[in-house]
Amino acid sequence: MSICYTTFISPLGKITIQANDDGLMGAWFETQTTQPQDLGKKDPKHPILILTIKQLQEYFSHRREMFQLPLAAKGTEFQQQVWQALKTIPYGETWSYQQLAEAIGNPKAVRAVGLANGKNPISVIVPCHRVIGKKGKLTGYAGGLDRKAALLKLEHWEPD
Repeated sequence: MSICYTTFISPLGKITIQANDDGLMGAWFETQTTQPQDLGKKDPKHPILILTIKQLQEYFSHRREMFQLPLAAKGTEFQQQVWQALKTIPYGETWSYQQLAEAIGNPKAVRAVGLANGKNPISVIVPCHRVIGKKGKLTGYAGGLDRKAALLKLEHWEPD
């Protein structure tokens, strides 16, 4: 199965997106260090990449709140569980790491949940930016705290 990628210029900077025939494997801002060394071959005409760009454009222009894309991110079973829970955080809302741990039925795994959240390879689409510190503080985001704040602002989130 071939892996391919392309780039998309978003209002928050360049995003590299990667897919295979099963689905979207990753979406990284240019400053993220979590992208793989080998992105595959450049193929801006791959149907999943085209669909991803279309939905990202809609999101950034306030015409999309939920992404409907086949996902094929690689991760451990625990990471997959956390990433699935991230997709249930509603647009414009935030959860604490504690709430995320509780959502996967493992309330004592707050630190592990934080680590798995940080390894999420599909930025924006799997909304790890919606996870904040327990007291409402913006904490850790692989794309940078400025981008996290901008994404939450785009979603009309207001801090307490």
